[in-house]
Amino acid sequence: MIFYAITNTGRIRLNNQDYVFASDADTGALSNLFIVADGMGGHQAGEYASETAVRTVLEEIRSKNILEPIPAIDSAIKFANKKIYNEAQADASKAGMGTTFVAATVFDEHLYIANVGDSRLYVVEDEGLRQVTRDHSVVEELVRNGGLTREAARKHVDKHKITRAVGAEKNVKIDFFDVPIEDVHQILMCTDGLTNMLSDEEIEEILLSDQKVKQKAEQLVEKANENGGKDNITVVVIDSFTDEV
Repeated sequence: MIFYAITNTGRIRLNNQDYVFASDADTGALSNLFIVADGMGGHQAGEYASETAVRTVLEEIRSKNILEPIPAIDSAIKFANKKIYNEAQADASKAGMGTTFVAATVFDEHLYIANVGDSRLYVVEDEGLRQVTRDHSVVEELVRNGGLTREAARKHVDKHKITRAVGAEKNVKIDFFDVPIEDVHQILMCTDGLTNMLSDEEIEEILLSDQKVKQKAEQLVEKANENGGKDNITVVVIDSFTDEV
């Protein structure tokens, strides 16, 4: 498994509230694990929420050592949600904090994915780029209900408003997805700092290029910054069919 992870502050923000973890080493019972998180709730609280969520999930997965991916990740995210929510209730400086969270692991020829918020996971298949996760956002709900076109959604004033986040409420609802890995050529995980700056067509063009994985990830970030870089940008590109990073 060849992969590359990168996070960038962007051109506007002064600090980076994104947090990323990528490893093909054992994490508890999982033989690989990839996580992208995008914090919210003010500069310090956003940074704290995303990092705390990721670190707490890692600690839980390692300590519980649950064998099945979905129960392992589900339990860990719910524990992290409780921790962040309780801290936000107890500390006024952290009130309202939370974080998006996308986790993925390849296990027994399947790609298992967990998602909360509007960070995304895409796969590249024979037919091209496909978004697997569904955004938990005000704008996405309008799109799904037919009240807004996909193109209009990219420019909507409320596009940053999410409807789910780890730590935002006492209980968290997590979406899970299962994709047979035999159909997948590449995997992309990213925060909205990428998808708000690049169209799916632009992303697909870069992923389908002949570049190495590291170059693809770096070009995605570079292009997002060229297009404005209005938010932090985090990207993980995974390619099982490439010999070199």
